[in-house]
Amino acid sequence: MPELPEVEVVRRGLARWVTGRTIESVRVLDARSLRRHVAGVEDFMGTVAGSRVRDVVRRGKFLWMILEESGHPEPLPRVALMAHLGMSGQLLIEEPEAPPEKHLRVRLQLSAATDEDGVNLPTELRFVDQRIFGGMFVAELEPTPDGQPGGLGDGLLPLIPHQAGHIARDPLDPAFSGEDFHVRLRARRTGFKRALLDQGLISGIGNIYADEALWAARMHYARPTDTMRRPDTERILDAVTSVMSRALAAGGTSFDSLYVNVNGSSGYFARELEAYGRAGQPCRRCAAAGRHTLLRRESFMGRSSFLCPWCQPRPRNARL
Repeated sequence: MPELPEVEVVRRGLARWVTGRTIESVRVLDARSLRRHVAGVEDFMGTVAGSRVRDVVRRGKFLWMILEESGHPEPLPRVALMAHLGMSGQLLIEEPEAPPEKHLRVRLQLSAATDEDGVNLPTELRFVDQRIFGGMFVAELEPTPDGQPGGLGDGLLPLIPHQAGHIARDPLDPAFSGEDFHVRLRARRTGFKRALLDQGLISGIGNIYADEALWAARMHYARPTDTMRRPDTERILDAVTSVMSRALAAGGTSFDSLYVNVNGSSGYFARELEAYGRAGQPCRRCAAAGRHTLLRRESFMGRSSFLCPWCQPRPRNARL
């Protein structure tokens, strides 16, 4: 499942290639990818075709394109085209004549456009999904409860799709409040990694980046949240922000061909992982200090947690 850095890489690609362009036509090749659009395929096509993409926005792992009637800018647009990537969803920018991908589900024809050098841009946005866990749908926009922008994007509109309204802000969101996170964190009374994975508390963090941030902050995943002091919270937020920023610079984390950017390229942050997936290998921080400590894999919530037993000692009052 792509996490915040991977979705943000896709958002930036879409913002560059799609913002300001009109979706001239829509072809649905597999209606299963529109199952979240309850009004049906014809309604989806009729709503999206002829719309102009005003902005591309992300909150946590949620991604949407704000739509407005082409040629009629609206102060507050009413709908957004949401893209749920699921386990294997991809949004690719292609030329219409390019060979169709094996698992191509939806084709959106875009209006002609050129880049800053006058080079013609590709005119088709494709939704490809091997496992069909993801999908596209149109959602109504509503005001954000705090009056701040709905998520990370250029338009900074105080609007959010109803389906994303329950998702907390993420650490890369300018409107994210570290103080609010600390207060709500201490009230959780659970293990710290479980809290990091709670998208209603802090969004965008999945298993990979939770393990990486905990390793960087020298914190065990079972640390009770109600024992967190402000310096502890600040330390983990700094670690999360640093890890995600580095992952963004590397184009995200790709372990196979299922996650790619809009131009089809894979991220390479997997080469820089310090903890996740490295069970049985030396902890690089310990090695730099002259210690030989092997990273460990432990079962957690039906998944795995990777940690260094020296750098991240298990607390006596551990809480899962």
